[in-house]
Parts: sequence; structure tokens; C-alpha cells
Amino acid sequence: MKKRHGVLILLAALSVITFIDRMAIAVTGPTIQKDLGITPEQWGWVLSAYVIAYAVFEVPSGAMGDKHGYRKELTRITIWWSFFTAITAACHNFWQLTVARFLFGLGAAGAYPNMSGVLYRWMPARERARGQGVIWAASRFGGALAPLLLVPMNVWLGWQAVFVILGLIGFAWAFAWRRWYHDHPKDHPGIGAEEIADIGADEGGGHSGTPWRKLLGLPQLWLIALAYFFYAFGSWFFFGWFPTWMVKGSGFTEAEMGLYGSLPFLLGIASNLIGGLLCDRLAQRIGIKNAYRLIASVCLTGTAVLLFAMSQASDKIAIVLLAAAAFGVMDLMLPAAWAMCMSIGGRYGGTASGVMNTAGNLGGFIGTVAIGYIIAGTGNYDLPVQGVALMVLVAAGLFALIDCTKGFDHKAAPELAAAAKA
Repeated sequence: MKKRHGVLILLAALSVITFIDRMAIAVTGPTIQKDLGITPEQWGWVLSAYVIAYAVFEVPSGAMGDKHGYRKELTRITIWWSFFTAITAACHNFWQLTVARFLFGLGAAGAYPNMSGVLYRWMPARERARGQGVIWAASRFGGALAPLLLVPMNVWLGWQAVFVILGLIGFAWAFAWRRWYHDHPKDHPGIGAEEIADIGADEGGGHSGTPWRKLLGLPQLWLIALAYFFYAFGSWFFFGWFPTWMVKGSGFTEAEMGLYGSLPFLLGIASNLIGGLLCDRLAQRIGIKNAYRLIASVCLTGTAVLLFAMSQASDKIAIVLLAAAAFGVMDLMLPAAWAMCMSIGGRYGGTASGVMNTAGNLGGFIGTVAIGYIIAGTGNYDLPVQGVALMVLVAAGLFALIDCTKGFDHKAAPELAAAAKA
């Protein structure tokens, strides 16, 4: 096995861990609320504390990885969030739990931007979208795995034990990462000259501070951030409101929701893997600029159509199939979006990815809040879904305008295109 594939396996494992840790609070939520006497209004603040912290610290954490190295930063990030995952078990009231979730979010915020930075250094240009596909497929696997693992653990061991065990798993990953991973492929023990040549030259050389003026002066970075802002209305609908919409808006029982509600996320595993492979294959034919934006815009257009159709459907089987297709097609473009941002950010891809994902979190927050107000004001659960479809369609139009070869490393753009066609 090539050394870079070992790096990708470690990143995929981290992606699984972070999504299980992220969902632990939701899976154990009913038990925690009962044990600690937390009201529904307070529980909303517990959940939102993570989102706020995640949005605030994502760009700084990505920049720290670009400056100090991803070996050091991902070790710090994982130890940080694993500690506050484990310490959740010691919380005895609303305020302690809210602070623990906020601090957990501060750590978890940097995971994906720094993983993107690792991919930029360790993967040939022709394999970067594929690498993103593996990482995001792993995240969906973690999301699907969480209820299967944590519900029995919660029943047999208690919610406190769930958080302690998850924290220990994170510590184990951080130890393995620190011991095995090296920031520069040429420094990795046992790597061959052929693989180093295949990966390509490290344009970034050593780590340095982020040149903020130049990076934030890139029009393409702001364009992809805006596109991701609108895209996130769709993804966060599924992350937050979809189960409630199924039960209260479409007449599913809670048992049916539990059975069918995970189907979109299971389909997302395959979609991310296929999307990454599709990006790299299509890039060989038409170049990364046209391949990435074509996949992103076509997939999001299809998602918008499927979401609108879902809002009009009344048959439960049709709703399940349309929902799964909408999320699956939407996830098909995720590797393209992150590979596009990696190309724009170049050797500062961690920071650039942080900017993009921060915009996405902001869009998700606004969309989630807006859906609640629309439902409260109209009593209509389908109207906000149609609004989400419109936002996703706007994202499709914006992604179609992005030229990811006009990024930070201008001189690397022809090399990226040539590598993609190799």
C-alpha cells in the first residue's frame, strides 16, 4: 500500500470519529434532558453552542494548520475536542453542558480545513477530489453508525460512559497520528522516490504565516464561499429539520422516521465515493476548472428539482425515495466543492477551506432559524422546503461561475491542469 493511502485511511478514520462525536449529544439527548432537568428551550441553546463555536474558530484553526503544520494542528484539535467530549460526562446542569459543547465546537471546527491541507500536500492533483470523496463518505458513515453504536451504549452503560469512551477513542487517534504522520511526504519513513515524484513537488516549502491580504483578495475564494453559503441551506435542512419535517409535515410515525430517515445518509456514503472518482475522471478529459464546476452546478440543480418534488409528494414511499435522491445527488458534488476550494487556496488550502465552510455554517444557521419562523408563521411545512430548493438553485448558478485555476498559487494552475490530464 502506498504511504499516501495510509494517510488517507487515517483521515477517513478521523472523519468517522468526528461525526460520531458530533451526533453523540443528539442520540443521548432525551436521556440527558431527563437526567439534568433541561427544558426544550435550554436544549436548543446546548445544540446551538456547538454551531456558533464551530463557525467562529474554523478559519483561525485552518490558518494555524497552514502555519504550524497539520501534524501538530490535527493532534491538538483531536486532543482538544476529545477532552471536552469526555468532560461532558461530568456536567451536572445546563450551563456546564452548554460551555462544554461550545468548547467542543472550538476544537472540532478545524478538522476538515486541516484535512484538506493534508490532501493538498500528500495527494497528486489527479487524486485530490477522490480523497475528498473518501473523507466525506467516511463522515456519512459516521453519521449512520452513531445511532447503531450509541443507542445500545446509552442503554447499557449510561450517557456519561458514552462520552468517556468516545473521548478515549479520540485520544488514541491523536497518538497514532502524531507518531506516524509527517507533514512533508519526503520526510515520511519508508516512502519511495517514485511515490514522492508521483505526489509532486511541495510548492509551499516550509510552513509560514498566512498572507491574508493576498488570500482574501482572491475573487474566486469569495465566490465559492457565497456558493457554499447557499448550498448549506440544503445540507443543514437534512441535518436538522428533516426528521421533524417527516413526522409533522408528511405524516410519518416516529418509528417510520427512524427506519427511513437514515436512508439519505447511507446513500451519501456511496455518493461521495462516486463523486470523488467522477471528478478525477472527468478532470482528465476537460480539466479541473470545467469538471468541478460542471459537477457542482448540475448536481445542485438536480437537488433543487428533487427537493421541490419532495415537497409536493404525498405518498410516503415517494417521499423517502425523493429525499434519498436529493441528499445523494447533493452529496455527489461535495468532493468537487472541496477540491475546488483546495485548488483556489493552494498551499493555504486549510485557511481557504475554513473560509468556505464558515460561510456554509452561517448559511446553515440562518436557514435553520428561518425554517422555524416560516413554519411558526404559516403552519406550512412544505413552503420552507421549497425555499431551501430555491437557495440550492442559487448555489448551482454560483458554482457554475467559479474558475478554481485562478487561485493563490497561480503558477501551479497549469501544473494542476496538466496533472489532471496525465
